[in-house]
Amino acid sequence: MKKSLLFLLCYLLVLTGVWAQEKFTVNGYIKDASNGEALIGATVYIKSLNAGTVTNVYGFYSITLPAGTYLFDYTYVGYGKQEKQLELNKNIRLDINMEPEGEELQEVVISAEKEEALVQSIEMSVNKLDIKTISKIPAFLGEVDVIKSLQQLPGVSTVGEGASGFNVRGGNVGQNLILLDEATVYNSSHLLGFFSVFNPDAVKDTKLYKGAVPPQFGGRIASLLDVRMKDGNNQEYETNGGIGTIFSRLSFEGPIVKDKGSFIVAGRRSYADLLARPFVELLQDGGALNFYDLTAKANYNINDENKIYLSAYLGRDVFFFDKNQGFSWGNNTATLRYNKIFNDRLFANFSMIYSNYDYKLQFGEDDRDFFRWNSAISNFTFKPSFSYFLNSNNEISFGGEINYYDFEPANASGASNGDVIDISLAKKFNLETALYIGNDQKLNETFSLQYGLRFSRFDGFGRGTQYTLGAAEEPGKRKEILGERQFGRGDRMSTYENLEPRFSIKAQLTNNSSIKASYNRMVQYLHLISNTVASNPLDVWTPTSNNIKPEIGDQITLGYFRTLGKKDQFEVSVEGYYREAQNQIDYIDGADILINEFLEADLLSGKGRAYGLEFYLQKKTGRFTGWAAYTLGKTELRIDGINKGNWYPTRFDQRHNLKLTGFYELNKRWSASASFTFTTGTPTTFPTSRYIIQGVLVPHNNNESRNNVRLANYHRLDISFRLEGRKTKADGTPRKNTDYWVFGIYNLYGRRNQFSVNFSQKEGRYQPGEYIPSQANQLAIIGSPIPSVSYNFNF
Repeated sequence: MKKSLLFLLCYLLVLTGVWAQEKFTVNGYIKDASNGEALIGATVYIKSLNAGTVTNVYGFYSITLPAGTYLFDYTYVGYGKQEKQLELNKNIRLDINMEPEGEELQEVVISAEKEEALVQSIEMSVNKLDIKTISKIPAFLGEVDVIKSLQQLPGVSTVGEGASGFNVRGGNVGQNLILLDEATVYNSSHLLGFFSVFNPDAVKDTKLYKGAVPPQFGGRIASLLDVRMKDGNNQEYETNGGIGTIFSRLSFEGPIVKDKGSFIVAGRRSYADLLARPFVELLQDGGALNFYDLTAKANYNINDENKIYLSAYLGRDVFFFDKNQGFSWGNNTATLRYNKIFNDRLFANFSMIYSNYDYKLQFGEDDRDFFRWNSAISNFTFKPSFSYFLNSNNEISFGGEINYYDFEPANASGASNGDVIDISLAKKFNLETALYIGNDQKLNETFSLQYGLRFSRFDGFGRGTQYTLGAAEEPGKRKEILGERQFGRGDRMSTYENLEPRFSIKAQLTNNSSIKASYNRMVQYLHLISNTVASNPLDVWTPTSNNIKPEIGDQITLGYFRTLGKKDQFEVSVEGYYREAQNQIDYIDGADILINEFLEADLLSGKGRAYGLEFYLQKKTGRFTGWAAYTLGKTELRIDGINKGNWYPTRFDQRHNLKLTGFYELNKRWSASASFTFTTGTPTTFPTSRYIIQGVLVPHNNNESRNNVRLANYHRLDISFRLEGRKTKADGTPRKNTDYWVFGIYNLYGRRNQFSVNFSQKEGRYQPGEYIPSQANQLAIIGSPIPSVSYNFNF
């Protein structure tokens, strides 16, 4: 099987170079003329050949054509079109600076590429949001949020307010790879899921892969969220910021050397605890309730062929009840990148990356009586990647990746009357390596292919203890520990290798319609261990080992894409997907996942499947714009020992998911937006019987069912109004500064959506033998309308 895949890939690559003739290359960078920002996905098109390309994530393009004279069209939504007539009798370096169009009528677009990109691109199962779109979607407390905005798209969901992360096509939160300038973000949420860690003032582009993932990416089986930071204005100094209901933000950017280098620094902090401290005694005694983050990036053009980037992120949430009791968590990342243009066709990037996530939990009165627990995961990455622009019909990508992981499950201790007990768990060390090769190939006017192969390997190293587990006494119970083996520092404890093929095909039916299909295999070696209703900051990341197998996901997709209207102002797509997953993790009843040396004995594994249909309709231009997204889906697990070995829905399964998002320009200063969400209630487990023990009611599930009922359907309406500041001064001269106000209401009609339901004995005194009634207790995170106002500025 592996040899056949390698042979097929090599054969296809050889075919790309069979027909040779004299050809020349045009390449360069496409940027925003006003600030020097690279334009990701800008289009270069030669109409006479019906050929073209798009810029990569660094704004670089390269296209190779036969000798001749051609008219090049450079386009990017929101920017004026540029035309260049070039005589190709030699290689040409041509950088393009595009001017933003006027703002007579604001337009909301979900993709920053040319209008036909959805139909004509080989990509499928991909959603893009530019920051201008994100800033107009109604948000909780009026604060712009990348993650919450993504949840308005098809195939993306969450289990409710206050839930960290997001779910994609039936995957759990830990099955999404989230990258910030290539660095892994292990927890993407602030304030227990109400806000994301991404500062909108520092974000340039977001791209969500739900399927058809290119071979240069791996490590998760559900999705990839690729967030790219702004480079910073290399023309002039600029300040952006906002003052909101719960936090404020400020960013500063400008040139290091004009036209050669730039920087941006952006920070946020919530201030509820600062405002409340004079009135709340708890906060005066060392208590804290806040989050903050700092994002920074710099870049410098050494010369036309060499460029370096340095970016970093630091963020933390702090919840302390007093100076000795509370918890906190946070992410730290750093990325150093080097761009190199070796020749007219070969572009390379070399990245060195650091990521860290840690949390701390502590309780106690003083140093004689306490409990303290720290946990962390960190990784160091080296990632070389190359793009070879063979000709106008083939772009070959290849490279590798080395990830070194350091897991600290628990650095924990407790004390009672001064007697300290260390209950820490040993660290774990792992190395993940990968090699990949792929090609974007246009066969003819109708068919295009994207194919590749990724080889991944995962090794576990000592020092550490490896346990041998036997079968449980009965399915669904804790496994028996048969023995253990000690490994010294650097000794290899386990090894896994996998091939991950990727393949996509597009059939262009007409200029405004196409059919696409794809298959990809993804392998995941890191596992998020969580048995709570929703993911939380204290969840545990653990690596693949001799007892925990890597998760493997195989997904196939099929879709139809079309533009409608006289000016193609409507985009329509329908995608069907089916994913089978191996080695999916669930838990025995009563599993102990925190500070448990024998955690692996409490884990169960089995099969998973997710399938569904996604419908998407978008109106892109005019005074009214927006989109409708509907997903019909099903997500199930089958694990021996749970639900009597039958298929059962996952906690985040949602049969129906409808999102409506609209924007309306009332006039040049006022605009309105609204978003409506409806989802089927998520599954949960209710008791099927009860016991009375010494007058106490104990709910019980006597048929071993899992997720046997659903919560009530979820629905919510949010609205917002935006007031742009005046463009001119009193004397009619233009204002250099710009600003705007946002007024919003979250949960307009005060819906109390169920987050969870539990059962308990109804309060009261009952005589022996008397019937004891029970009651259901509903938890709703938000149950009333929440108004907000924020002020945003730029100067």
